[in-house]
Amino acid sequence: MEWMSREIYEQTVAQSREQRMAWWRQARFGMFVHFGLYSLLGRNEWAMALENFPRRDYEHLADRFHPEPEAPRAWARLAQAAGMKYMVLTTRHHDGFSLWDSEVNPYNSVNLGPKRDIVREFVEAAREFGLRVGFYSSLMDWHHPDGGRAAFDPDARARFTDYLHALNRELMTNYGKIDILWYDVARPMESFEGWNSLTMNQMVRSLQPDIIINNRSLLAEDFFTPEEQLTPSAGDWEACMTFNGISWGYVDSKQAAPYSYNAHQIVRMLQRVTAGGGNLLLNIGPDPKGAVPEEVDAPLQTVGRWLRENGQAVYGTKPPCAVHANGVTGSTSDGQQRVWVWTWIWPDQGEMVLGGFLNPVKAVRMAASGAPIAFEQVDHRLILKGLSPHSPDPHLGVSVFELVFDQPPQFRFASDCPPLHGGTDYTEDTI
Repeated sequence: MEWMSREIYEQTVAQSREQRMAWWRQARFGMFVHFGLYSLLGRNEWAMALENFPRRDYEHLADRFHPEPEAPRAWARLAQAAGMKYMVLTTRHHDGFSLWDSEVNPYNSVNLGPKRDIVREFVEAAREFGLRVGFYSSLMDWHHPDGGRAAFDPDARARFTDYLHALNRELMTNYGKIDILWYDVARPMESFEGWNSLTMNQMVRSLQPDIIINNRSLLAEDFFTPEEQLTPSAGDWEACMTFNGISWGYVDSKQAAPYSYNAHQIVRMLQRVTAGGGNLLLNIGPDPKGAVPEEVDAPLQTVGRWLRENGQAVYGTKPPCAVHANGVTGSTSDGQQRVWVWTWIWPDQGEMVLGGFLNPVKAVRMAASGAPIAFEQVDHRLILKGLSPHSPDPHLGVSVFELVFDQPPQFRFASDCPPLHGGTDYTEDTI
């Protein structure tokens, strides 16, 4: 095929972005799965590099790598139960071991270890449970002989980038429609030219015209990926967070500090990313057999139950807008006529005051049940009345009020909102 210039390529990608990103902007919540030979070590997915593993010694891990055939179905079943809408699997991490039947890379899970195509099992499981399919593809490779040499040897760089392009061609060709390509760690080259990313991504899009691609091949592409932080980015963005806060791969909880996130913290993260107009990609690290750790399973089951009742505050297109209505709530908005107020601390006096709404509220109800809430609005103070003495949410104690307006609401104290809201950042000067 004839390759485009960067300018023409980016213009072409931009023309289809709204259509391609539509489902992703509705989804809001996805599962990241880091799984590979490093899972056997139970400490860190970077062990091969950080611990200076001799390549041959590390390769022997494949002899012991025998995940259960039903493991990907368990991941997908949990993702669905948790309210997640898509999954991203590490098809090949930095250690260079491919989890599919690769003709390009003989160091793979069909030739070695389980003698099975884990990627195919993952794709089939995701589709069975109604989830979109994402492939993580590392650019860095510690196993390939040219993986480091490519930084200073032009011939090695040509061989290595050809290798990566061929790997991604296999992934884009052999498994039907793929929804996400999630690149990672563009090292040792430091520019998109060094990786021939412009050529590679045009090849990917020629095979998968509806795919969305992240920014880690050093081209902006479709969405940005802040890691281990909930900081919004301009445009579409996705916070990738790892469950245990220590490693992206499996960590043996008997040998490690407690896992970082409980169900309440995950819901707090969902509120923050949704209010920032982003998505949350929450990583699990299955054990060597592919089983999901209990420290992951139980919180996600609880989050799923909560989302089944309060999901309207998360799912769907949500423009960036964080309303500061008081000090004990968060918020999300549809950018039109609805604001959802998430209560972190439930009032014990039967009333809650929300401040700063500049136009009239038409109705207030509980998001989970639809039950109407009595209210009074005076001087930009919205007083919710007749509240029960305890939060009606049985899962986390995080109840959500849905506020309905006749017109797009305007706020006194709000961050990152579109101009139509008239919100201002909360500072001393605005008080």
